Amino acid sequence: MRSLLINPVLNKEIKLRFRSVKSFLGVFFYLFALGGIAIGFMLINTVFSATAMFRPEQSRMMFMVLSFVQMGLILFMTPGLTSGVISGERERQTLNILLTTPQSSTSIIFSKLISSIAYLVLMIVSSLPLYSIVFLFGGVSPSLLLTTFGFYFIVMVTIGSVGVMFSTLIRKTIISTIITYGVALFLAGGTAFLTVIGMELLANPSFNQTSIMPYLTGMMNPFIILISLFEDGITSELQNRSGIQFSLVTSFIISYMFITILSLVISIKRLRPNMKSKKGM
Repeated sequence: MRSLLINPVLNKEIKLRFRSVKSFLGVFFYLFALGGIAIGFMLINTVFSATAMFRPEQSRMMFMVLSFVQMGLILFMTPGLTSGVISGERERQTLNILLTTPQSSTSIIFSKLISSIAYLVLMIVSSLPLYSIVFLFGGVSPSLLLTTFGFYFIVMVTIGSVGVMFSTLIRKTIISTIITYGVALFLAGGTAFLTVIGMELLANPSFNQTSIMPYLTGMMNPFIILISLFEDGITSELQNRSGIQFSLVTSFIISYMFITILSLVISIKRLRPNMKSKKGM
């Protein structure tokens, strides 16, 4: 396990990614934009409001706005950071050199994935001081903050694993990037669209039966799960109309863990497709 997390490939990737000035400028402008959203939200509800008060329920609303912005960032940046980690090596003609090192396929894939999402983790963690504003005015518990950040990590790892898988299977980085963005778009928008259609059909009086379709699509959508962390009523309504009382958040965790494991296994198996061990040699 130690060789998977501490190895030359991971050290090289981390140093190359975090030594770039662009990386730190990206964190700076991200925090600047996120801070602008937080300050603007407070100004709208205080200076430009008749009450001139920032109540706990408004603080909770600001937390939800920041959380959705963070979620959008994860879905937008993760495919770009992971969909070219292997195909990029192949295009630079350095993959064969990498495969001749003592590092195993598992070590290489994990190193590429960890180094890719480490930058996103840095951005998410660096935004913690902005969330202190929420605790200053109340309305959000520390447990909800930890749950939200744990949810971010699950989505990052899953989308990142899918990006690494397509980068391993497809030779061209541009094609693997497009496909990975397509998967992220489907998880964010396609499943939401299908869930809304399913809920509307079940709400029709002429449709007097339950259907599992909105539950299956809803448990795959990160935004629906994020809302359910704040408002339990949405989850209850979805469960009642689908006839499934199993926790939607638990189903989300199980399904995303399955996607992650499957993507990583495929990536590891396909990294050296023509290199089979020969016993007795």
